[in-house]
Amino acid sequence: MSEESRSTLVTGASRGIGRAIAFRLARQGHRIAVNYNTHPDDAEEVVEAIKSEGGEAIAVQGSVAEREQVDAMFAATEEAFGPVQILVNNAGIIDDALILRMKDQAWDRVIQTNLNGTYYCCHRAVPGMVKARWGRIINISSVVGISGNIGQANYSASKGAIHSLTYSLAKELSSRNITVNAIAPGYIETATVDGLPQKTKDTIMTWIPMRRFGVPDEVAVAAEFLAQDAARYITGIILRTDGGMAISGSN
Repeated sequence: MSEESRSTLVTGASRGIGRAIAFRLARQGHRIAVNYNTHPDDAEEVVEAIKSEGGEAIAVQGSVAEREQVDAMFAATEEAFGPVQILVNNAGIIDDALILRMKDQAWDRVIQTNLNGTYYCCHRAVPGMVKARWGRIINISSVVGISGNIGQANYSASKGAIHSLTYSLAKELSSRNITVNAIAPGYIETATVDGLPQKTKDTIMTWIPMRRFGVPDEVAVAAEFLAQDAARYITGIILRTDGGMAISGSN
């Protein structure tokens, strides 16, 4: 049974996990705003692929780290599809270093994009969801927001804070029929993971009970589930898609 078509914004949707989520939600029948910051050709490719399958999609440029650009991407989405009813906060960056070598700029940049960007998007989306008395907010965090990781103090802190933000918003918004959940992926086959040295990949593999990296669609299927009306009684959860990494304790 097809879901009701809803206005949907997926941030960081030109590649990787965001791209897979955009496709999954489009196939559910939702109208998709494909946000990108620096890869317009990739975003347009996603849009055209969705349209070729009979879906509706537009590309919207903007950095989630900048409040004015967030407002602009929401305005473009609203003009095309109406107020955002499903928000997937996927956009994020890494800037890794051991704490002894980490620069303040690296800390600030990761927190500004990953945490503040998620806040900006939630803050912009919530009034429309409250008015409609329906909404889905899905925050893409990370397993390292649960377990931490060497060399990723800034990234882990930003993702752990997203978990706390998810819990708080779930409590605030549940009476308005708005669910707020997070998905915490482990190591997923994306450009970031592909670029790691093989020795590092081999080490990471020992941390994962399933002994393989995930693929973007295995995260996207979790977002597809949480976006459904049938998931209306699920809020304030952190859904791990990590092959068991968070329970292994090896990292």
